Amino acid sequence: MLSSFLPPVDAPTLTALFVAALIASLLVKFWLSTRQMRFVAQHRGAVPAAFVGTVSLEAHQKAADYTLAKGRYGLLATAFGAAVLLGWTLLGGLEWLNLALRDLVQPTWGTMAYQLALLTAFSLMASLLDLPWELYNTFRLEQRFGFNRTTWKLYVSDALKGLLVSALIGLPIAALMLWLMGAAGAYWWAWAWGAWMAFNLIILVLYPTVIAPLFNKFEPLADEGLKARVQALMARCGFAAKGLFVMDGSRRSAHGNAYFTGLGPAKRVVFFDTLLQRLNAGEVEAVLAHELGHFKHKHVLKRIVSMFALSLLAFALLGWLSQQAGFFAGLGVRPNMSAPNDALALLLFLMVVPVFGFFFTPLSAMLSRKHEFQADAYACAQASGQDLANALLKLHEDNAGTLTPDPVYARFYYSHPPASERLAALSLHGGRAA
Repeated sequence: MLSSFLPPVDAPTLTALFVAALIASLLVKFWLSTRQMRFVAQHRGAVPAAFVGTVSLEAHQKAADYTLAKGRYGLLATAFGAAVLLGWTLLGGLEWLNLALRDLVQPTWGTMAYQLALLTAFSLMASLLDLPWELYNTFRLEQRFGFNRTTWKLYVSDALKGLLVSALIGLPIAALMLWLMGAAGAYWWAWAWGAWMAFNLIILVLYPTVIAPLFNKFEPLADEGLKARVQALMARCGFAAKGLFVMDGSRRSAHGNAYFTGLGPAKRVVFFDTLLQRLNAGEVEAVLAHELGHFKHKHVLKRIVSMFALSLLAFALLGWLSQQAGFFAGLGVRPNMSAPNDALALLLFLMVVPVFGFFFTPLSAMLSRKHEFQADAYACAQASGQDLANALLKLHEDNAGTLTPDPVYARFYYSHPPASERLAALSLHGGRAA
């Protein structure tokens, strides 16, 4: 137990650390975002020399304008999110919600129902607070730049389906976690971690076959020429998938993508229809070869192992904090350690940990960029580097990705290398955009 090595949590100290971390993270976010917007605006007037002849000035300026609009939106959303977080914690929002539901639900339905009601009510209220921002992003910002294809009917349908899936999946796993927290003894967190990992592995099987089809249509790849080419590539790479599918991503967005999903017999390759409309067969093969590179270098396995390790640490930390009166008091909740509230501990933990975890973003981004370079190199060995370079440029243009990001911003946030660095690396492997 961590309690054997760590001192008790002092409420004033935790409050001070939380406020300091929140302010520091806000300052860093605002500083980086303003750097990014200023840098992009300064380079809006001309296409970078490396892309002259392959990227039009119109496309370059659209990407700059989209980046600036997203940046301004992000600043406001970030400030609002910080205010909401303070409202839930130090200003007493979660304490008020907890007391209201405790008096309303617990006397009649019992402790478990009351804690599940607290988790559910918090989730619904948080979603409602985020709703105006989500609507603006979808129907104003994305619409303005020609990306949104979601209708109001489809949006409402997705929301209702999402609520149903969350209730059917989320409530049982939440009930299991709360039961383990109360019944499995001092080391409940180890049992809860095992249950959580099993749940995630089950979802990897259920998502592509049960959950995703509730929201999108998945049809077998009909282009026989492309299908044969893709199957030959996968055979060369030693990769087996259940099938090749095309998803109707164009129903919601003009953005294009492709991804692997599933585990074991549910493993499949999915192409957005928007991607197939934009890329030729060679470019699709090159993009798929890049994704296969992630499997070849065991990036997916490494990420799963890392997620397992970090989640074990998180559960152990939650196990310690949930027994500390100072953890609750330091975050705006009156502690009652004679009748500990596991749902409250869980909510406070999920709200506060990202504030401190934000400072590890550059490390995660750096590792991800390294993986992307490795996958690109693998793709050049298995397919055409020039096709990959051409595909990357088309996807940058279609997604309005800026070609001139601020270097500091990119190092901090970018999970993929900036286009200029990525194409320069590809050129070493014979990949040069045409």
